[in-house]
Amino acid sequence: MSTTTDPRSAITVADLTKTYRARDREVRALDGVGFTVDAGTVLGLLGPNGAGKSTVVKILTTLSQADSGTATVAGYDVRRDGRHVRRAIGYVSQRPGFDPLGTGVENLVLSGRIYGMSPRASRGRAEELLERFGLADAGRRLARTWSGGMQRKLDVAMSLVHRPHVLFLDEPTTGLDPEARADLWAEISRLASDDGLTVLLTTHYLEEADHLAQRLVIVDHGRVVVSGTPEALKRGLSGDAIAVDLADRDDADRAVGILGRLGGVRELTRDVGTLRARVDDGAAALPPVMAALDAAGLRLAAVTVSRPSLDDVYLRYAGRSFAAAAESAASRPDGTGPDGTGPDGTSAEVAA
Repeated sequence: MSTTTDPRSAITVADLTKTYRARDREVRALDGVGFTVDAGTVLGLLGPNGAGKSTVVKILTTLSQADSGTATVAGYDVRRDGRHVRRAIGYVSQRPGFDPLGTGVENLVLSGRIYGMSPRASRGRAEELLERFGLADAGRRLARTWSGGMQRKLDVAMSLVHRPHVLFLDEPTTGLDPEARADLWAEISRLASDDGLTVLLTTHYLEEADHLAQRLVIVDHGRVVVSGTPEALKRGLSGDAIAVDLADRDDADRAVGILGRLGGVRELTRDVGTLRARVDDGAAALPPVMAALDAAGLRLAAVTVSRPSLDDVYLRYAGRSFAAAAESAASRPDGTGPDGTGPDGTSAEVAA
């Protein structure tokens, strides 16, 4: 049964919460997450590993249920109308979904048959997708002999066999080399621009989010910290960013005090041995910053000035740099992220 929603919204999410029990602790994976995705657009769900991205995707693809809150995909409620949701979506998980002992054609035909397509229609669609993704020459070879980039394209092609309305891509380019990543980016862009497909992309690559997404939802610790277009988010940060790497990280507290007394230095944060701040004019601010630290006898390893980036956006709204957030997730002693998932995004849920 279809749920009444704004026809422009392919996905609506409101106040989703989810708690996992991972080993001997409870983890609040989602804490009131909400956003919408307009039809025919690419939305990037950006955050470090463990921020809650994969948990959101599992709920929207009916692989998990939220503790509370509501969500619709293609007009269907994910809790009440799971069967309709599954027919309306394509899903590419972090782990490969193809059979390595099958050929490209066999994998695609099998996907079509699972969705109720006839053998003839499945084979025709398989040939069409192999051609589209530049895989036709390899279509009759075993998938295990393909390169990593080709295999990832096969995963995406398999998710498109039944012509879904919404495509979920969960960290689709993790582990790919730069050339294969750029190639897959081009395919994803074409799916939205040429086919009108709605794409929800989860990623922890800032460059990927900036390049692909028409709109971003940035999450941290299971919450949405900010959303908007990449350009609007960066424009919202006036001035330049400066980063000061200290030769001795033990000097960081003294350096914070020194820079905090300088005029024009704002939003000063400390990230281990690196100090970050915003200034109106980086070129003008740099000499007094370096002079003040030098006068105090503090040695510098590096100083950089840059225009606003997504990392600066993340720092502004999450209170820490993206790299620091990723390092924090990776260093958890039990190997799970704050959303109760393992390093590869697989669930560590025991009960919910």
